[in-house]
Amino acid sequence: MEEKDIEAIIEGMLFAAGDPLTLDRISEVLELDKKTVKAILGNMVINYQSSKRGIMLREINGKYQLCTRFEHHDFIKKLFEPRQKQGLSTAAFEALSIIAYNQPVTRSKVEQVRGVNSDSAISKLLDKNLIKEAGRLDAPGKPVLYETTEEFLRSFGFKSITDLPRLELNEVQSIDEADESNM
Repeated sequence: MEEKDIEAIIEGMLFAAGDPLTLDRISEVLELDKKTVKAILGNMVINYQSSKRGIMLREINGKYQLCTRFEHHDFIKKLFEPRQKQGLSTAAFEALSIIAYNQPVTRSKVEQVRGVNSDSAISKLLDKNLIKEAGRLDAPGKPVLYETTEEFLRSFGFKSITDLPRLELNEVQSIDEADESNM
């Protein structure tokens, strides 16, 4: 086997391992003596240092690992920063609160309380896993019932749905009252 072939195999092993590999382990896998493998690894370290590649080969406490270059730290850090999640619209918050306080509830009930179509708001809440389908109402058309999810509880810091703040009755109409006023 030529040295370039051995370098390619070592590179693949280090990439696949992710963690540092010892000279003993690399030599064992290649079935080559440590002196030969150490010399090849030494050449690889030099070649990575002199190239303009985004990775380098480092010897760390007798082990070898492929790492990103120090000078690229800011870019790598930025890559792994969590993206800012897009918040909910007012319509989505309205629909979510109606579902949370009246679950399980149908879309038509949410729309009756809000007074507008809530298809988009409910779709967004489903996409964000804040609500889920909770069966179907035993009524004509078998409308889907919605309820909040564990993600909802986690996102808003509740242990259970009973932790929702109590609403003052004079501040908010219940769905039943909204139904009566719409008739």
